[in-house]
Amino acid sequence: MFGSIGMPELIIIFVIALIIFGPRKLPELGKSLGRSLNEFKKASNDLQHTLEQEIKIEEQKETTARAVQPEPPASTAESAAPSQTVSR
Repeated sequence: MFGSIGMPELIIIFVIALIIFGPRKLPELGKSLGRSLNEFKKASNDLQHTLEQEIKIEEQKETTARAVQPEPPASTAESAAPSQTVSR
């Protein structure tokens, strides 16, 4: 989860945070950090869900448009060549 951060690095970070914020503020800081991470995860999941819904809607529109379009004629060369009549 933390990549290359091991246990010794986490202990050093905790000690520095303890010195900076003090023992009384540290639990409060941890709670607010946890809430912030939770809200960020919810927001990113909502965004992902919304994007997936939009993609599905666009795919349905494309499928419907393909089904509604008429089939092109089998041979366009016959309709493009003018008919020749011989007059005498």
